[in-house]
Amino acid sequence: MSVLIVDSPASAGHAVPPDNPEHPGRYAAVRRALQQLSGGEWIESRSATRDELERFHTPGHVERVLSACAAAEEGGWHGLDWDTHVQQSSAAAGLHAAGAALEAVDRVMAGGPRQAFCLARPPGHHAEPDRVMGFCLFNSVAIAALHALEAYGLGRVAIIDIDVHHGNGSQCLAERDERVFFSSLHQAPLYPGTGREGETGLNGNVLNLTFADNSSSALWRQRFEAEVLPVLARFRPEVILVSAGFDAHEADPLGGLNLTDADYGWVAGKIRASADEFAHSRLVSVLEGGYDCPALGRAAAAFVSGLSSAP
Repeated sequence: MSVLIVDSPASAGHAVPPDNPEHPGRYAAVRRALQQLSGGEWIESRSATRDELERFHTPGHVERVLSACAAAEEGGWHGLDWDTHVQQSSAAAGLHAAGAALEAVDRVMAGGPRQAFCLARPPGHHAEPDRVMGFCLFNSVAIAALHALEAYGLGRVAIIDIDVHHGNGSQCLAERDERVFFSSLHQAPLYPGTGREGETGLNGNVLNLTFADNSSSALWRQRFEAEVLPVLARFRPEVILVSAGFDAHEADPLGGLNLTDADYGWVAGKIRASADEFAHSRLVSVLEGGYDCPALGRAAAAFVSGLSSAP
């Protein structure tokens, strides 16, 4: 395995209320599974700065999140919305989750390992510029996209979102920035209720594919190959970012799709082949959803293994 793993140990400190599916066990399950893969380089994430966060988020949003963490009582939680809660240690987890994606971009742009996977939580793709949503505090993949564009002067970046839920926050970025191509494959109807097919963004740089409950993995593969890959090739991004959610897995309790471990290895290989063709092999993946821990670990390991070699 030649994939760089950017690990955020601060992820384990972000505790959540009982029965919340986005709990620290998710991080532990993926970490155990990835440690069983041979080879690869592991590094620890850094903390994102406010300036880096504010490339995507408003200053008010950043301040609200960090202030809520600081104000939480010792051992208690502060609710930012109905399903997004923080405690004092959540600030470090959120900052390091975004920092992991930033560090991964820096590493692949520096010419080291060209494929990176960010092992960090909480997830980020629902977070909008001025709003937390769906367990997400800061939108790591959007922040990383803008870092690639602004810090390295790139002209085109792609975000491919394979989570079972639509990445509404990431689509916000594509809606306002024609340098970003965003594609999401998600179940509908399902939380958050956004991401209709036919939406193209203001500049034709948005592609949403929706799947009904109980859709087959064969259909998911067919549409990815026939619809996402050709548009991605036409856009020709200089780096590809992946919102790697694993809750479209057949075992996941929050989704109704039927992807298997093998499907995640397959799609990783397809994205890697695209990166090899026109993005100088530069590919950064960020952990998003996945709420059955055994399936999450297996699927993440299959995905990371798939990144190491194109089909």
